[in-house]
Amino acid sequence: MLIRIVRMTFREEEVDNFLKVFNTSKQKIRSFPGCNHLELHQDYNKGNVYVTYSHWDDEDALNNYRHSDLFKSVWSETKVLFADKPIAYSHREVMIV
Repeated sequence: MLIRIVRMTFREEEVDNFLKVFNTSKQKIRSFPGCNHLELHQDYNKGNVYVTYSHWDDEDALNNYRHSDLFKSVWSETKVLFADKPIAYSHREVMIV
């Protein structure tokens, strides 16, 4: 399993627009082949910073999504709202405590 974390900082006036994009697309992303889980988190102290936390079967599944029309559509609507460059990480689970 691949765990993908993407931290995004939005212009404060664009947060509502991002939430609309996310809410419109979240079920489509969750239904994409290879996606097993998707969450959205908001930074505790910075209301314009959000993190997506998703689980994918493997790197191929994530890359299939990243090259899909769905991703291109969602990302084109999202990236114009950024205040700063997003930061993405891919992880694998090592231990459940």
